Amino acid sequence: MADQAPDVKEVVEKLSKDVATFIETNDQRLKQIEDKGSADVVTTEKLERIEKGLDALETINQQITKAAEDVKTQAENVAEQAEQLDRIETSLKRVDKAAGPDLETQEKKAAFFNYCRRGKEAMTAEEIKVLTVGDDATGGYLAPSEYVREIIKDVVEMSPIRTIARVRSTTQRSVMHPKRTGTFAAVWVHEAGTRSETTGLTYGLEEIPTHEHYALVDISEQDLEDSAFNLEAELNMEFAEQFGVSEGTAFVNGDAVGQPEGFLQNGDVGTTNSGHATLIQADGLIDTFHAIKSAYARNAVWVLNRNSIGAVRKLKDGNGQYLWMAGIANGVPNTIIGAPYVEATDMPNQAAAANSVAFGDFRRGYLIVDRIRLSVLRDPYTQAASGNVRFIARRRVGGQVVLAEALRLNTISA
Repeated sequence: MADQAPDVKEVVEKLSKDVATFIETNDQRLKQIEDKGSADVVTTEKLERIEKGLDALETINQQITKAAEDVKTQAENVAEQAEQLDRIETSLKRVDKAAGPDLETQEKKAAFFNYCRRGKEAMTAEEIKVLTVGDDATGGYLAPSEYVREIIKDVVEMSPIRTIARVRSTTQRSVMHPKRTGTFAAVWVHEAGTRSETTGLTYGLEEIPTHEHYALVDISEQDLEDSAFNLEAELNMEFAEQFGVSEGTAFVNGDAVGQPEGFLQNGDVGTTNSGHATLIQADGLIDTFHAIKSAYARNAVWVLNRNSIGAVRKLKDGNGQYLWMAGIANGVPNTIIGAPYVEATDMPNQAAAANSVAFGDFRRGYLIVDRIRLSVLRDPYTQAASGNVRFIARRRVGGQVVLAEALRLNTISA
């Protein structure tokens, strides 16, 4: 921990304190429900405030290096502001030697320089009269608005199934994967006993076709030429981001018709009831954990959305131990029943009959096949008469469950 940046240490320390306070407060809430049938309003509100803090720290669990990057960004911003101020100062100090000294102009520049450096409170009454930023003719032209070359964007959420599944590339339209579909049983026999054939060993082929999705955007030639941004590079980033959103949704819930098969839609993936008609329950999660074979459980990952993570965080087993355990303070991921989890925005919220939680060894159970990762065609001809350039992006990718027994769904049902 000694080599961590100071702000990362603060985050880790805060997490440790918040987890301890969360456990203490939730225990109080559970005891109040047990004793009086309901929790006190004060306790409930306190728990909600703590949970908001823990939710905010889930991002650290997914990307703990962000804090260090923020420090770098702040330093770059400070350096950029200092450079801009130096340029303004240099510009204001220039004197047009050919035209000769202009006392009024120099006074205005000096007043503006004083305003930039020290603020209006440090200016004299004469300087305030001379300089009026709100009036273009008396100084407004010297105080232009700053154009920030950074686009404000909403956060785009996508399900990170690609990070936990097995991914391979192909140069063909589909992948044919051999699969064992049946096996034989060994039979005990006496020393001189008759040995007959043990039948049942069969094989098949699992085909994973690749599917295409695309995006089409027209941009005027003048916009490409005159924009303060590199619009073509910006558009390529948008293509990559939106294709990531589209494929993440398909890997979770795709219907396999012209798109990948989502693991929630595969009928061979087993299910375990939560034990409640509308909520995720601790016993149901424990049953789900033990419903797959040990070989799969060793490499298994939970998949659930942010709301479900908040619900699971409050659950205890029969011995009063919380199922959710904080781990990033010790340099390891947070866990649920000892297994790591990923936050997938496309997983459904807890509700009646919903498969809100998935668990299993996705590297063995789900296969993603890339045919064309991302292809962007720049077409300056089709829309030339309209003065536009057309950009067509496409990707070919397939995905489906290849070993259903390695995965398990937790279905909310009594």
